[in-house]
Amino acid sequence: MTETDPNSGADKVAAPPRGTPRWLFLTIAIVFGLFYAYDAWEGVGNLVGLNLAAQSLDTTLSGFGWGLLIAGVLLPIAVFVLAIRLGRARSVGVQALLLLVGLCLVAALSTDIFMFGLGSLIV
Repeated sequence: MTETDPNSGADKVAAPPRGTPRWLFLTIAIVFGLFYAYDAWEGVGNLVGLNLAAQSLDTTLSGFGWGLLIAGVLLPIAVFVLAIRLGRARSVGVQALLLLVGLCLVAALSTDIFMFGLGSLIV
């Protein structure tokens, strides 16, 4: 489709819409989503495992412990959703980079969260 600019008199060709094909975006999201899902599953395992460990010591997790362990489960999900939302209108490379940076952030924060150990999470 061509448009005529009344000021210049030259024909302009309309640029095709920019964006990533949907199948490529979904492929990237699914591949990275598996890594994020593994981190969330790891958080569930820590929540259940540390709760059982505290019960075997005849004690319970503190409120701080519950909050920290629940944050470890929800953090990968929240970062994944945020990275998908931010990368939705960007190129393929930027989408993959955002998801990779988010995955690195989740790994670093998960390491920080679970470095507290069982001793600081129980009552």
